[in-house]
Amino acid sequence: MTFFVTRYDFRAPGFTPAARGRLFALALEQAAYVDAQGQAALTLSEHHGSRDGYLPSPLLVASAFAARTTRIPISVAALVVNLYDPLRLAEDIAVLDHVSGGRVTYTVGLGYRPEEYALFGRPWATRARDLEVAVERIFDAWASGTVTPAPFTDPHPVMFYGGGVAAAARRAARLGLHFQPEVASRELKRLYIDECRALGREPGLVMMAPPGPATVFCSSDQDAFWAKYGRHLLADALAYREWIGERDSHVKDSSTTVDELRAAGVYQVHTPDALIDACRAGEIKVVTSHPLCGGMPEEPSWESLRLIGDVVMPALGG
Repeated sequence: MTFFVTRYDFRAPGFTPAARGRLFALALEQAAYVDAQGQAALTLSEHHGSRDGYLPSPLLVASAFAARTTRIPISVAALVVNLYDPLRLAEDIAVLDHVSGGRVTYTVGLGYRPEEYALFGRPWATRARDLEVAVERIFDAWASGTVTPAPFTDPHPVMFYGGGVAAAARRAARLGLHFQPEVASRELKRLYIDECRALGREPGLVMMAPPGPATVFCSSDQDAFWAKYGRHLLADALAYREWIGERDSHVKDSSTTVDELRAAGVYQVHTPDALIDACRAGEIKVVTSHPLCGGMPEEPSWESLRLIGDVVMPALGG
C-alpha cells in the first residue's frame, strides 16, 4: 500500500510580501484539494529567523488548514517546544485540537540550530532538560485543568518525540511520547521499546522514516521539469545542507548542481506511469509531495499535485 503525504514549509528565497501572501493562499487551496483526493496527511515544519521565509508559526497554518479541510490529518513536525512558553503552548494546542476536531498531531523536537535559540534568548546548553520540563508542564496543565479548555482529544493530542540518537529514544520513553526517529534505525526503535518496558510503560507508536525519496514531484516531462524548475529543488537542498551539516537526516543531500541533485535521488521527478510503477514495485512506499518547494511556481506545483491525485492515486487504488 502506498501512502500519499503533502508537506509545506514556505521556504521561498527572494519572494516579495505580495508573492509570499499568494504562497500561503495557494497552500490553502492545495490543502483543500489533497483533502478531497483522500491523501493520508498534511505536514508542516518549523524554523525561525530564516532569510528565505521558512515557516516560523506552524500552529497558525495548521489552524488555517483545519478550517479548509474536513478529514485529512495534519502533522506539525517538528514543534520546537523550547522556543515557546509551555503554558501558552498548552493553550494553543488545546484550542487547535478543538478547531481541527483532533486532527492535528505533533512531533516534539529539540531543534538543531543554535541561532534559533539565540533569537529567543533561550539557553542551548540545557536544551534537553528544558524540553523535558516543558513537556511535563504541558501534560500537567492539561491534566490538572490549569489551562482551559481541556483538549478535545482525551487525554491530549497524539504527540511523538523526534530525534536521531539514542538519547532521543530514551527521552521519548521517559516522557511517555510516541517516537519518530529522524532516520530509519532498527536499533533506535528497539532502544525505545526496551526503555519503555524498563520504565513500566507500554511502548507507543514508532513512525520510521520510509525508504525512498524525501520529496516527489510528478510531471508529464521529467527533463523539462528539471531544466525549468530544478533550481527550486536545489535551493531547498542547499539550505538544508547548510543547517544539517554532518548530521544524519532523511532530507540530507550533498549535491551542488541540479544535475547532481537529479542523480542523487533524494528529490525525484517522475512521470505518472513511472511513479505508478515505482510504487507498485515497492520502491516508494510514501509519496511525499512538496508542491511549493523552494518557491516553486504555481503551474508545475499544481500539475504535480493533480497528476498524483487524478492519475497516480486512482491507478493504485487510492
